[in-house]
Amino acid sequence: MRFLLSISRLIDRLSLLVGKLIMWLILAVTLISAANAILRKTLDLSSNAALELQWYLFAYVFLIGAGYVFLKNAHVRIDFVSARLSPRARNWIDVVGIVLFLIPFCLLVIKLGWPLFFNAYKTGELSLNAGGLIRWPAYLAIPLGFALLLLQGISELIKRIAFLRGLIPDPLVSEAEKSDEQRLLEELAEEARRKEAVAAAAAGKEARA
Repeated sequence: MRFLLSISRLIDRLSLLVGKLIMWLILAVTLISAANAILRKTLDLSSNAALELQWYLFAYVFLIGAGYVFLKNAHVRIDFVSARLSPRARNWIDVVGIVLFLIPFCLLVIKLGWPLFFNAYKTGELSLNAGGLIRWPAYLAIPLGFALLLLQGISELIKRIAFLRGLIPDPLVSEAEKSDEQRLLEELAEEARRKEAVAAAAAGKEARA
């Protein structure tokens, strides 16, 4: 399980990097949208390429950002129901949902989305609008976004199972909801795990010597 948790942490780091990228994409979308509006109103200038780039980036924000949102546990939940459930019940519901719904759905969308992207890339498909952009970067967002969501789903599944086995704190509790005592206990537990890993590595070296 420790190996699986290390994989989960790697996936989480990837999702965090994607989250930082999304922030820059949102800024880019805002600036492009503002520039388009200003040029259209003041100079009566308009560009289909700029308009399409705007919604390309907008699509990337939502599609590749789904995994990051899952990491932050920010997807919509029925709070008045989940709040009445125990932590174990909530995690069991997530395990069932990830295994039966999320993972199969992601695999299905990737399977259907990849040929759409590949055919557009191979044929050099262009927008039907005059001066529009090539289409494959927009289509790429579909399999890429759901691949990232799939990876984060696997990470969350690992964390849910680890919690149910009593190995980690409740992953459904966000950092903002944790008390100082919970954070301290987690830090102590993490420190104990590090010391245990160091001791095991030292014992392994002694045994080989």
